[in-house]
Amino acid sequence: MNTVENFKTLISEGYACKGANITLGGAIFEGVAQDVHVTIPLKTMNRHGLIAGATGTGKTKTIQVLSEQLSQNGIPVLMMDIKGDFSGVAKEGEEKPFITERHTKINIPFAPKSFPVELLSLSEQNGVRLRATVSEFGPVLFSRILDLNDTQAGVISVIFKYCDDKKMPLLDLKDIKKVMNYITEEGKDEISEEYGKISTSTTGTILRKIIELEQQGAETFFGEKSFEIDDLMRINENGQGYINIVRLTDIQDKPKLFSTFMLNLLAEIYNQMPEKGDVDQPELVIFIDEAHLIFNEASKTLLDQIETIIKLIRSKGVGVYFITQNPMDIPKGVLAQLGLKIQHALRAFTANDRQAIKQTADNYPTSEFYKTDEVLTSLGIGEALVTALNEKGIPTPLAATMMRTPESRMDILTESEIENINSKSKLVDKYAEEIDRESAYEILTKKIEEISEEVAEKEEEKQASKEPGMGEVVGKSVLKVVTSASFIRGAFNVLMKVLKK
Repeated sequence: MNTVENFKTLISEGYACKGANITLGGAIFEGVAQDVHVTIPLKTMNRHGLIAGATGTGKTKTIQVLSEQLSQNGIPVLMMDIKGDFSGVAKEGEEKPFITERHTKINIPFAPKSFPVELLSLSEQNGVRLRATVSEFGPVLFSRILDLNDTQAGVISVIFKYCDDKKMPLLDLKDIKKVMNYITEEGKDEISEEYGKISTSTTGTILRKIIELEQQGAETFFGEKSFEIDDLMRINENGQGYINIVRLTDIQDKPKLFSTFMLNLLAEIYNQMPEKGDVDQPELVIFIDEAHLIFNEASKTLLDQIETIIKLIRSKGVGVYFITQNPMDIPKGVLAQLGLKIQHALRAFTANDRQAIKQTADNYPTSEFYKTDEVLTSLGIGEALVTALNEKGIPTPLAATMMRTPESRMDILTESEIENINSKSKLVDKYAEEIDRESAYEILTKKIEEISEEVAEKEEEKQASKEPGMGEVVGKSVLKVVTSASFIRGAFNVLMKVLKK
């Protein structure tokens, strides 16, 4: 058996699937696509993954292919679209000569399709508004988002406990800021008596961190109506899973808001979804584009929280896929949890680049057919090194792969197309209304006004008790006169004249 046949046997056996699967493309050997396919079992798509590569190497198209295949199998997708170049999945693609040529090489049919899409937004962009309340975060997660130390986190816990005891909902940031001011001013004695003393310097530090979060646009995210996780799990009438695209083009420079949203979303999904164990296919797959924006700005406690959730959330039937330029952008603890790795080309422009390529190559299985570090720099656009987990959870052989082309549009939607999708959405109207019901801010404002009125009344009573009556005024005036020196001298003179007579 020659080398080519050995290679084809290895790939066909390594990527064989008995159950439902998705096909990524055709395996490449010595620069030629072979008639053997690289397939990923749906059974292991909840084991998370990585899609990496330099700019312009085809990462977005790979995500598009994966999302299409998942949707086609009735699996909903949530895509964090930082660059805004993913929305074309909502429209049917067009077969062009280069597509026909590629699909002929890899022996995969091409059929232009469109897929059901919901456009979501964290900001004022058109689409389904995503919000969450402060209470839903809870004291631990909220403290980690703000990167608080143990003392400061303890104060946050007291605030949540106090608001829970007093039936005061914490919905948005103005609620928690109001509570912070109250416990250090009007309510200082009440808090000290029931929960212990709280330092004003500690609350001042926390307030500054909350303001920093506000400056990144978090005030538009915290509040009601909260987004319901079930709305990410929808299937259309044709059995296709919805591809939910969170449009994040206007918060690229606000990593704190992005990481806040992501961590809250993962926590909510983990807390609300039931345990699934081993399932034939995932309930939801999440793609996080430009993942370094989360990790670069995250504190150690936040990274620990993300790592913990990634470890546990797969048991809920949820797969999380990180997209970035270099695998080194992903913390080691998270990288170790990723079962599927799709590595597009890397560029070796500097010594640091070459070092990064060697480190990247070490993250992949060794292969008798490839020198991994050399392949990483020679892959063409739309080609990638792939390794996954088979149906038994065993890593598959490393395969340089010519990726199939997306069947939907490989371009963005126009503004009119975006408007058309939003106008037909059942979720846009559901979450359009911004609710500002009575919460901690309103309750404490009213309480502070009542305290102020009570203080004013007591002050008036105190002043009134000090003001003398008319009789007292006259008596004091007479006493003042009769005790004056001039009055005494005059009275004494009159008395002396009387005695002389």
